[in-house]
Amino acid sequence: MASGKSLMSEQLKLRLARELGFADRIEGGYYGNVSSRNCGKLVRQAIEHVEKSFAQGQPAPGGGRPAK
Repeated sequence: MASGKSLMSEQLKLRLARELGFADRIEGGYYGNVSSRNCGKLVRQAIEHVEKSFAQGQPAPGGGRPAK
């Protein structure tokens, strides 16, 4: 069961959806119109984003810090 708390900000999700070309399907934070394939692409893009931030020594988008 989902806790209802998101690990990614809505702002980051929307930015990634824009990059992937399906932001127009998201209505007020509702992702029901987005295919599971595109949701999977969004998750992969988010993981790549966090890995890139860690590699550069920057804090994660959610406020976490990379391990030393």
